[in-house]
Amino acid sequence: MARIGMKAERQNQILSTLAIKGEMSLQELMTTFNCSEATARRDLEELEQSGSIIRRVGGGAMYIKPASVYEVPFIEKQQVLYTEKMAIARLAASLVQEGDVIGLTGGTTTFLISQQLKQRKNITVVTNAVNIAMELSENSDLQVVLTGGVLRNKSFELCGPLAEQTVNAININLMFMGIDGFTVGGVSTYSELEANIARMLMRRSAKTIAVFDHTKIGRASLFTVAHLNELHGCITDGQPSESLVSALKEADTTLYVAQD
Repeated sequence: MARIGMKAERQNQILSTLAIKGEMSLQELMTTFNCSEATARRDLEELEQSGSIIRRVGGGAMYIKPASVYEVPFIEKQQVLYTEKMAIARLAASLVQEGDVIGLTGGTTTFLISQQLKQRKNITVVTNAVNIAMELSENSDLQVVLTGGVLRNKSFELCGPLAEQTVNAININLMFMGIDGFTVGGVSTYSELEANIARMLMRRSAKTIAVFDHTKIGRASLFTVAHLNELHGCITDGQPSESLVSALKEADTTLYVAQD
């Protein structure tokens, strides 16, 4: 019985530590809890099967925060972490060159990128977000391509078969993709429809860069959009965990950290 008690205590400690860190590699678990790889794997498997809010990914585990199941409308998110998102937007815009065809998915950070691109010339912006298209429409020196589709009023994104038909005919140099979760398992979002259109935009893009503030780091949302090795880069305002940085290096995905 003592062994069972020790196992339960260790697993509770694993849950508590994951809740703080967001995610841990197998090596980190073995070192932190002084256990073998087999024990660490068995603990994670039992915790996942028991319904605990963790998910095993890429040789470790991540904590699925309860908040990740609720989608906050664009209007509510717009002023949250504005300074941090603006720093990300400026860095993203600095990567855009004259003549580029740029893709922008919906989101508060990508909306700020559109504001940074608003005064530029000789670039084309492809987007499925109505508010981004309207923001850029004031500059006649920009070409804006808006996909068709069904409007999601929480994000102002157009999704569905009509949007996908438009995207299939477009070639994009560089896409900036807003996301809701970033872990070693990849990037994720709340909406299955938005995940689908984002994947299609990625397939039509030479390079895709995920843009997100530090609150998305270590958090998994409902639908995976892409694995890390499918991304050219990530732009955020916070330093990811050691396991995430290692995963990015292994995936050959460039990490950009924006400064205020």
